[in-house]
Amino acid sequence: MPRLAYLGPEGTFTEEALRLLDPTAERLPCATVSAALNAARSGDADGAVVPLENSIEGAITTTLDEFAWGEPLLINAELLLPVQFSLLARPGTEIPHIKRVYTHPAAITQCRAYISRELPDAVVVAAPSTAAAAQEVSLPGSPYDAAIAARIAGEHYGLVELAGHIGDRSDTVTRFVKVSRPGPLPEATGSDRTTLVVFLADDHPGALLEMLTEFSVRGVNLTRIESRPTGDGIGRYFFHFDFEGHVADARVGEAIAGLHRICGEVRFLGSYPRADGVAPQIKRGTSDPEFAEAGDWLAKVRAGQV
Repeated sequence: MPRLAYLGPEGTFTEEALRLLDPTAERLPCATVSAALNAARSGDADGAVVPLENSIEGAITTTLDEFAWGEPLLINAELLLPVQFSLLARPGTEIPHIKRVYTHPAAITQCRAYISRELPDAVVVAAPSTAAAAQEVSLPGSPYDAAIAARIAGEHYGLVELAGHIGDRSDTVTRFVKVSRPGPLPEATGSDRTTLVVFLADDHPGALLEMLTEFSVRGVNLTRIESRPTGDGIGRYFFHFDFEGHVADARVGEAIAGLHRICGEVRFLGSYPRADGVAPQIKRGTSDPEFAEAGDWLAKVRAGQV
């Protein structure tokens, strides 16, 4: 039975994602994303499940930075989890009596319209996680009247759901990834995603275009690109890339090799099945057989067989 670390405490959306990704795993709640990933690195856990991006908020920058700077980890699975927020309170609480609400900043952003409409006089305070908010509200003598969290958090901490589906968007989705220490990669499925972190060798005109060209000329479609500061001064950035395909695919392997030639550092974060099952459209001239045929032709040319 694998042991997987996750952003805790019990009742977070991350725990829900972990249950779906590996229902049999032993669960190790951690206080932060960094702590969950470090548990995987140290061997305290066999892996970790962490959020990577949200359809409203965008990238989870803590996760991006941990992947870039910490000891290497590999993504081996992903999950797209619909995110539904609930207003949770101790039994007997009524909405008109709620004066202080506790929740994670992302929930504040995603439930802004509901808060403004239904809780116009309430003070909303930021919590480390939605589950931590629910846990605090459940305590006797808590200074908070209600929490905004996942329904699962209410079940964990004995809270009553006063209102459900209170997010401003009903189609909000968070992408979670399961990671482990470096080892064998998942087999290519024909519907895969690869993730990289790339550092520039030097800052010069067209540096980003040069990186993008390595993908473009080989027909590799990007699904996400993020820039993050290196910390070495204003204007210094490294880049996160998600793109279609598996490193075993010729077009993907050659694109990564091309980046390795021109960049200061390329950190491979894994090739793994896409959660949405979308298969890439293979551009003419970039399929594996076409790469193989071109290689055979070049070998003949080098041998003088023209």
